[in-house]
Amino acid sequence: MMTGTQPLMLVVAAALVDPDGRVLIAQRPEGKNMAGLWEFPGGKIENGERPEEAMIRELREELDIAVKEPCLAPFTFASHTYGAFHLLMPLYICRRWEGTPRPLAHAALKWVRPRDMATYPMPAADLPLIPMLRDLL
Repeated sequence: MMTGTQPLMLVVAAALVDPDGRVLIAQRPEGKNMAGLWEFPGGKIENGERPEEAMIRELREELDIAVKEPCLAPFTFASHTYGAFHLLMPLYICRRWEGTPRPLAHAALKWVRPRDMATYPMPAADLPLIPMLRDLL
């Protein structure tokens, strides 16, 4: 899909929230674009996939956890232009899952209070989401 002259990249992300109100962030691994930055887990929506299906698949692939669709609450979205593409990213809140998150596709995972997220370097598209999470939690 194109927006003007730039391709539109559709991705999904989740703010996993633990019982203490902390959110899981994941560090992008070496060798990937934006390596070392912290992000919300998620990824690209594949052809024919609904966003919720993509979110469930990505959480299984990246964190080895099982999430049921009713546990994904649409929260907000990011719309950000990077050099070569425009990113559109719905962010879901998820408070229930099965399993313990493990970094299968990331360098590290951290549970962080939203008020402390600004101390972690994050991709530009993720930054506007932090105040919204702070207000929610």
